[in-house]
Amino acid sequence: MNNEKATVISDSILYRKGAKKLSDIPNEVVELIYMGKLESVNLTEWLVVDHIVLLQNVLNELGLHQESDPILDRLRHLNEKKIMKIIPAIAKEWLSLFARLAEEKQYKLSDKLAAHPSDSVRCWAAFIIGADQRLSLVEKLASIRPFAADHHFGVREIAWMAVRESISNNLVEALHLLEDWVRDHDANIRRFAIESTRPRGVWAKHIAELKENPAMALSLLEAVNSDEAKYVQDSVGNWMNDASKTNPEWVRAICNDWLERSKSKETKRIVAKALRSLPVFRQVQE
Repeated sequence: MNNEKATVISDSILYRKGAKKLSDIPNEVVELIYMGKLESVNLTEWLVVDHIVLLQNVLNELGLHQESDPILDRLRHLNEKKIMKIIPAIAKEWLSLFARLAEEKQYKLSDKLAAHPSDSVRCWAAFIIGADQRLSLVEKLASIRPFAADHHFGVREIAWMAVRESISNNLVEALHLLEDWVRDHDANIRRFAIESTRPRGVWAKHIAELKENPAMALSLLEAVNSDEAKYVQDSVGNWMNDASKTNPEWVRAICNDWLERSKSKETKRIVAKALRSLPVFRQVQE
């Protein structure tokens, strides 16, 4: 029986706007985030998280006290503070722990991490999927889908980063599988399909094949070249801008074709973002 008292969080904290500077984040907010009781509400809060402190609290919360010290010691010895290094490291520790547990216990813990109130913990859960070498690409995409549709911006970002390497290593299969994603009713799912395949993804290794031959992903881009959601529009525009660094004429040709076939403000916005790095485009805009 869990005798831990429920944490009461005021509406003023739950519905806060979020500080612009790290120094302006209230101590109470930081403490609740570290306890795993509260989500971050913006990038400033998301980046302030001490994942090792949070992990210690989550391990205790889940009754894994005996496992806590060796896991935390290994992570502390890494002396790694960068968020895109520490999250994968924590995911690997969870996978190592799962391997020592009965299958039923693994599933229960995995479900608790995936549904955890902390966005950072759900980020770990997403990376566990990406790091699990037992899973095929089909299985990874099926498992990552709830995280791609998560209400929290940070979890959605980590979701595509978690499976980026698997997508890159199985690119033709991935592009085929993502055909359904770009036609999904959920804008978050459509955006995932585009963001996860960007030739020069942010905080991620480049995909050489798409830098050389962006036409491989054209069917995905065509499906969302006038998407109603700005979230998706930004991703498509950024995808094409990535491609413009190595294939500027291809990008110009595709954008001209899109503008000829669609007069919508959505397509115009995508094209503007797509061409923003090209000198000719900048001159025209001036």
